[in-house]
Amino acid sequence: MTHARNKLLVFYDGSCPACIKDRRWNEKLAGRTGESVEWLDITGRDEELRQQGIDPDKALRELHVKDGEGTIHRELDAYILLMSRVPLLKPLAWIIGLPLIRPALARLYHRWVDRRLSNEER
Repeated sequence: MTHARNKLLVFYDGSCPACIKDRRWNEKLAGRTGESVEWLDITGRDEELRQQGIDPDKALRELHVKDGEGTIHRELDAYILLMSRVPLLKPLAWIIGLPLIRPALARLYHRWVDRRLSNEER
């Protein structure tokens, strides 16, 4: 597998302090493996997102990651893919994917995002 085919492109909200904090935390934990991850701030890039096949509103509400094959992964699939790149987080990525854990986490995640976005609108 070539380096380019192994690269992930993570679409994140650079206007969200928690998202920036999560990015920094991931980069710190990833160390050298983080070199295979590229981060793209989606702020003000609605047209570029549409060209990638990503709804800009959904990009604010769910993490989106593009793999080296060009496939877009979203929500928990995106988190699992990203976390699987970090040796320390691989076990957590596996746990998140468990059938009973995954739906509960998805609900909690969406509630958190909805709350964050409604607070930003005020």
